[in-house]
Amino acid sequence: MLGYRPEESIVLVALHDRAGRGRFGGRARLGIPASEDDWASVARQLAQGLVTGSERRGARPEQMVAYLCEEPAEGESGRQVMERLRPLAQKLRIECGQLDVPVIEALCISDGRFWSYCCGNAVCCPPEGLPMGLPGTSVLAAAATYAGLQVRGTLRELRARLLPWETAAALEQESALDAASMALVPRILDGAGRAGVAEETLELSARIMHRLADAPPMSGPLTSDLRDDELLAHDEAAALILGLQDRATRDRAAEWMEGEEAAPALRLWRALARRCVGPYGEHAAAPLTLAGWVAWSTGDDLEAREALAMALGADSGYLFARLLHQACNEGLDPESIRRCLRAERQDRGRPPARQPHGKEAPAEPVSEPPVEEASRPRRPARRSRSARAEGRASGTSVPRPRPPLAGGTHPTSPRTDRTRPRTSGNRTRPRTSGKSTAHRRDHSPEALRPGSDGREGEA
Repeated sequence: MLGYRPEESIVLVALHDRAGRGRFGGRARLGIPASEDDWASVARQLAQGLVTGSERRGARPEQMVAYLCEEPAEGESGRQVMERLRPLAQKLRIECGQLDVPVIEALCISDGRFWSYCCGNAVCCPPEGLPMGLPGTSVLAAAATYAGLQVRGTLRELRARLLPWETAAALEQESALDAASMALVPRILDGAGRAGVAEETLELSARIMHRLADAPPMSGPLTSDLRDDELLAHDEAAALILGLQDRATRDRAAEWMEGEEAAPALRLWRALARRCVGPYGEHAAAPLTLAGWVAWSTGDDLEAREALAMALGADSGYLFARLLHQACNEGLDPESIRRCLRAERQDRGRPPARQPHGKEAPAEPVSEPPVEEASRPRRPARRSRSARAEGRASGTSVPRPRPPLAGGTHPTSPRTDRTRPRTSGNRTRPRTSGKSTAHRRDHSPEALRPGSDGREGEA
């Protein structure tokens, strides 16, 4: 129903009854707060958000189903998790009941089993719980497959594709970013050199996109990302990351959003987000926003919401990410933005992207959405070890900028949060660490794909 496997999550599903035929409505998810003191407010926020969103679209739910998903800690059993979360389930039932939308079933899913908080019959709901079915074998899974829906795994696995490197290769990338910063930032700040940097950035982006598109396909996201990392040199990544800090250049790069250009563009933006290492974490807002935009434009709302949320975590004031994030969560159609970007592209004489069916997309004149003022490129900011551990998703501000050290490099210490390296040949790729991620739970509700009557929003 969500398109991925929730972890450490509260999930509410709205139910509707029309002419005796029940159907699923909107879905909402929030991370389970670590502190029990926050359970009441989170339950209230989740229930009110889902009911209000459904009402705004003219379909108030009649009933709810609640799910609590959490894996046992070390030395803990699934049944102990169920008992520990029982007060949270009760708060969800109370909050939904106060809105006259009763919770007809509340389930705890842990350690491959599930328990009901609403049924006390030991015959159908034994104390030891019931085993979960094999993934993909349920009627709902079959219906989703028939409808063309794909379950993507966990959010942790999706975020791992966008997190910065935490390996020895990160030191080399950081040195390349230092060198590119000293070479490009003065040119960008100089009005005469800014246009030249923009053209160089876009031309290099186009060359690398062709390089990625010509590479043979790989099976599995991790293998594919490792291969893409091999095809992108440190100095190329550094030049693109610095060049995209100019928002006019970034807006032109956003035109690679559909047709044959979309897939290699998305792979490039993901790879650049992984290269925003060390004190350059805030620079990831640009490639993460571009990744979120291309994902949304091509119909992948799940990756779009995660990438845009991570962009706001890197820079909470990044207006382009904020506007796209809000539009995606509200279920708006990205076509209006695509038309605007197509018109801009045609005005400059660049041919629009060819659609999958081989026809060029029409460029219809529309009123442009609010855009950001062209900003100065950021300089890297040295963050303390504790500030780095907070990670990109925290949304905290970056400390004061400082000029690069002599020689174009500066020492750094390896970080242990969020990821651990995976080795492939002579190159490495970070992989999300379950332990550290568990302490960085997401308490933002996730939006629903268009077509549902009750959608959740993500703050």
